[in-house]
Amino acid sequence: MKKTFPVIIILITLSLFGLIWLQVSWLRNLLQLREAQLLTKLNEVAATVANDMSKVVYGGQSIRPQRRGGMRLGSEFPLYVPRPLTIKEKFSLQDVTNRLNRAFDIEEIKNTRFEFAVLNSNADFEMGTTNFEKESDDTINNRQLIVPIIPDSGTDMEGLASFEHLVIVFPGFKYQVWKSQRWVVFGAALFMIVIIAAFYVTVKTLLNQKKLSEIKSDFINNMTHEFKTPLATISLAVDALRNEKVQRDPDKMQYFSGIIKEENRRMNKHVETILQAAISERQELNLHLSQLHVHEIIRRTMDNYQLQLEEKHGASSLLLNAKNDLVLADEVHFTNMISNLVDNAIKYSKEKLQIKISTHSTAHYLVIRIEDNGIGMSKETLKRIFEKFYRAHTGNLHNVKGFGLGMNYVKTVIDGHKGKIKVESVVGQGSSFTVEMPLNNV
Repeated sequence: MKKTFPVIIILITLSLFGLIWLQVSWLRNLLQLREAQLLTKLNEVAATVANDMSKVVYGGQSIRPQRRGGMRLGSEFPLYVPRPLTIKEKFSLQDVTNRLNRAFDIEEIKNTRFEFAVLNSNADFEMGTTNFEKESDDTINNRQLIVPIIPDSGTDMEGLASFEHLVIVFPGFKYQVWKSQRWVVFGAALFMIVIIAAFYVTVKTLLNQKKLSEIKSDFINNMTHEFKTPLATISLAVDALRNEKVQRDPDKMQYFSGIIKEENRRMNKHVETILQAAISERQELNLHLSQLHVHEIIRRTMDNYQLQLEEKHGASSLLLNAKNDLVLADEVHFTNMISNLVDNAIKYSKEKLQIKISTHSTAHYLVIRIEDNGIGMSKETLKRIFEKFYRAHTGNLHNVKGFGLGMNYVKTVIDGHKGKIKVESVVGQGSSFTVEMPLNNV
C-alpha cells in the first residue's frame, strides 16, 4: 500500500489535469466557433437590412428630365441630374431599429445588443442611436460592421453617385458570445467541479483507507498484547496450582486463584470494550431509559476506582452541587461513560494524581465536569480524541494500555442521550471533560 498509494495519486492527478485541459480546449474551440457563427449571422443581418432599405430608397428612382435650372447640353435638350433620396428622408430611427430587430429575430439572435448609425457619402452622421458614438470609439471590446447602402445592379441609379453606409456596433462582442453560450459554459464548469470533487473524495477515501489500515494494524497489535499477557499469567497460575506443594498450602491456592480471577476480569473488560465498539460501529446503541440520580452513579463509580487511585498515590474530590441531578438515561451505558472518563484520567496521569468531579444544574441541563492534573493533551489530540482507535501519543509514558475505543464510546453514549461534551486540556497541566445531560424535569 505504501508503494502503490503515491502511484495511484499521481495517476489520478494526471488524469484530472488531462480532463481539465481537454475541457478547457473544447470550451475555447466552442467559443471560437460560436464567435464565427455569430459574426456570420450579424453580417447577414446587416446586409439584409441594408439591401431592404436600398430597394425602398432607390428602387423607384430613375433619371428623367427636369425643367428647373441646371446643366444644359445645348439650348434645346436640357438634362438634369436628380439628387438621390436619403435614408433619413424615407425612414425614421424607429423604422430602422425595427427592421434590425426583425432581422435579428429571423437569425435567432434577438438578444444581441447593438447600436447603429447611417452615414452619408462624406461619412457625416445622418441618424443613429444615442450611444453609437460612445460605443464606436471602443474598438477593443466592441465589434463594428460597415455595410454600404447601394442600388441593385442594373437599375438606373447604379454607379450614379456615392451612397450611404449602415454602421452597426456590437458592444462587448466577446461577452455576448459568452452569454449566448452561458448554459454550455455553466454545464462545463459544473462538470469540472464534479470531476474535482470526485478526485477529492477519491483521494480522501484512499487516505482514510490507508489511515484505517494502519489503525487496525495497531489495534490488532494492541489487542494481541492485551490478551496475551493475561493468558500467559493465567497459564502460569494454573501450572502453579497443579504443584502438590501449592495444593497443600491454602494461602497459595487462594493467591493463585485470585490471580486467575483478576486476569479473567481484565479479559472480560477488554471483550466488553470491543463489543461496545462494535455496537458503536453499527449505531445500534439500544437505550433502556430510566430515571437516574447522577450523584449516586458518580459516588459508586469513584468507589470502584479507589484501589487504582491508591496505587497511583492519587486522590479524588467530589463537589456535587447540582440541585437537580435527575436524568433520563440508560444506567449501564451512562455508568460506563462516567467510568471511561475516570479511567482515562487515571491512565494518562502522573504522580500525585488529583481528580475533581463537580456538578451543577441549569434550567435544562445537568453539567458534569471531570478534571485531572495529568499529562494533558496536544491540540492534535484534542481534535481527534473521539475518533475510533485513536490513541494519544504519550511520549516516554509506556504504561498506557487500551484499544483507543473508550472516548469514542463516551461520545456515542452522550450523543445517544442527546447530550453534549466539551474537552479542554493543556499539555503538562491536565485535562477537563464537561458533559451536559438533559434534565428529567417532571
